[in-house]
Amino acid sequence: MLRSDVSPNPLRDRDEQGSHHDEQGPDGLVQLLTPDGERRPDPEYECWVGDVDDERLTGLWADMTIVRRLDAEATALQRQGQLGLWPPLLGQEAAQVGSARALRRDDFVFSSYREHAVAHCRGVGPADLLRMWRGTAASGWDPYEVGMATPAIIIGAQTLHATGYAMGCAKDGVDAVAVAYFGDGATSQGDVNEAMVFAASFHAPVVFFCQNNQWAISEPVGLQAVRPVADRAPGFGIPSVRVDGNDVLAVHAVTRVALDRARRGEGPTFVEAVTYRMGPHTTADDPTRYVDPADRARWAEKDPLTRVERYLERRGVLTDAVRGDVDHRADAAATALRDACHALTPPGPLTLFDHVYATPTPTLERQRRELAAYLATFEET
Repeated sequence: MLRSDVSPNPLRDRDEQGSHHDEQGPDGLVQLLTPDGERRPDPEYECWVGDVDDERLTGLWADMTIVRRLDAEATALQRQGQLGLWPPLLGQEAAQVGSARALRRDDFVFSSYREHAVAHCRGVGPADLLRMWRGTAASGWDPYEVGMATPAIIIGAQTLHATGYAMGCAKDGVDAVAVAYFGDGATSQGDVNEAMVFAASFHAPVVFFCQNNQWAISEPVGLQAVRPVADRAPGFGIPSVRVDGNDVLAVHAVTRVALDRARRGEGPTFVEAVTYRMGPHTTADDPTRYVDPADRARWAEKDPLTRVERYLERRGVLTDAVRGDVDHRADAAATALRDACHALTPPGPLTLFDHVYATPTPTLERQRRELAAYLATFEET
């Protein structure tokens, strides 16, 4: 990690009430790697990834490759009836890996239901990744073990949780940061706007990380945002930045800037990572009913993995041996995911009462006894 006391902070050094649009990149996006795998010079942001050498960039590419394989395996498991539902992340690997790998262990993540790559980077195991989607548990993992809350299904609710957690960090006098992940559709929810009001008013050390994947289920982003989504944040007094969400290096840099700003006590930042959801909203969705194939093809040319591969190939780093090793790791991870899925068994019906209260109440115990007596009537004599 670069020392924050010697790295210029583009957001800190600008008007705190405005959004930051780097005009060097396409459509005002911060971009360090083009879709062709060329490095784009950016004096404001490249210093923030000066320590990301070929080896570390290869590591980010490996993360994205493994996560894409895990996502494909989970989708196949759902199609085979092993999972009740799965929200694919295909196309959003760079936005998630680039931001997650910028976090410290004491930072805390509050996510929606699509941040499987973030969970992977935080250390969530294959079984924990699938418990909720297989229906064997109400949630997947212990949040305090990995520094990440379990997924929020209610759209945008996690932004309030993140803001409250961040306010607690500030009161405790620690420089840990809360990060809230959500999609473009969530920005129209009241919870997200209320969270930004609180975060701005209390100078909370929180990063609002919006993955603008162009779709709120079947509704294109243009129907609910006539201007870039990032332009909404300055109205709350929160500086914002738009980044090429398919550029893992640029996402890494922008996230580091936002984290640095929060750690310095300078309040929240809004990041809009412009990316594309290449698959369905969930496996219950059919995107062929509303997605223009030509539009999808244009975004496929901006694939987040391909641009890193092209860059590393030019550097002579991405050898057949390296590819083979990462492919092997990805296949092993997919096998572990499938095995973990098959090993998950339905919980007993009486476990419904186990975690309702920290200390069971007489009413809860009575209900447990009544259910047990009812179930006993079905037992063979």
